[in-house]
Amino acid sequence: MELQQLRYAVAVAETGNFTRAAERTFVSQPSLSQQIINLEAELGQKLFHRLGRRAIPTEAGLAFLERARKILADVETAARQFKDDPEFDRKIVVGMIPTLAPYLLPPLLQRSAKEHPNLTIYTREDFRGPLCRSVVDGELDLAVVSLPITDPHLSIEPLFSERLLLAVGRDHPLAKKREVAPSDLANQTFILLGDSSSLTSQIQRFCGDNNLEPKIGYRCSQVRTVKAMAALNLGISILPQVARSSEDRDLVYRELSGRAPSRDIGFVRHQQRYQSRGVEAFVSLLRLSVRAYHWGTPIPAPQKQPAPKKSPEDESRKDDTIPATE
Repeated sequence: MELQQLRYAVAVAETGNFTRAAERTFVSQPSLSQQIINLEAELGQKLFHRLGRRAIPTEAGLAFLERARKILADVETAARQFKDDPEFDRKIVVGMIPTLAPYLLPPLLQRSAKEHPNLTIYTREDFRGPLCRSVVDGELDLAVVSLPITDPHLSIEPLFSERLLLAVGRDHPLAKKREVAPSDLANQTFILLGDSSSLTSQIQRFCGDNNLEPKIGYRCSQVRTVKAMAALNLGISILPQVARSSEDRDLVYRELSGRAPSRDIGFVRHQQRYQSRGVEAFVSLLRLSVRAYHWGTPIPAPQKQPAPKKSPEDESRKDDTIPATE
């Protein structure tokens, strides 16, 4: 049995298809199929049901895949521990969603360069779904995204909560209001990011909760474009607090009344992957920066519940307890 065979089996299970698994593992489909057949022959068990183009793990396959994933994670951990020598430069890859990256990454990278000059940070800006998948696949060490996340492979730590604010041009009629009601948005043209953006999903959810059908006039790929178009009174948008800048001279931000929208931000890491010294250094920097830059309201780490106090009766019973073994 070879490690590469385990990787092939896991890839087939996760893609549900031999062809896609071959593409993921950079091998020809016939070669991958033969390796799976060899593995099944060695184990004496069929690992997959072949249903046309679909491949579904058998009961034996599910049990084997659980072991295979753990073995692969342990091997990767051992390899990274050997590579993570403090004498060498440390490299990590960090992902961040587009509605955070322009505002959080520059000060983080600047601070890291001063405090950890031997730490090289590669960054990737993408939507939440692809970032989380890349953390699971081992392409990213961690990703800063909006919550909630429910993937069981990921460890999640909340960082801060921030308000979502209405953004309108300085000459827009809604700019004259101190606080805007959801009903005021009924006939407005919205400027939003694409459907893959978690911010767009939150805005649409907010509109649905307030019985609004947003009239979407423009779709943009960057927050900077959204802000520029709103400043020209081409429409309105709802943006995170972190995007608000002193340079937004032609934009006005207003609170939304009622159940005002907000979002929680956190970072995700793989549950089983080894966390290098570089990753831990970046995470410490991230936690400190949340408090230093006031990006939002910090979310405290979950506290362990204190053990219940023992009653006098419990204490008296303790003296009567006889240990079962020495």
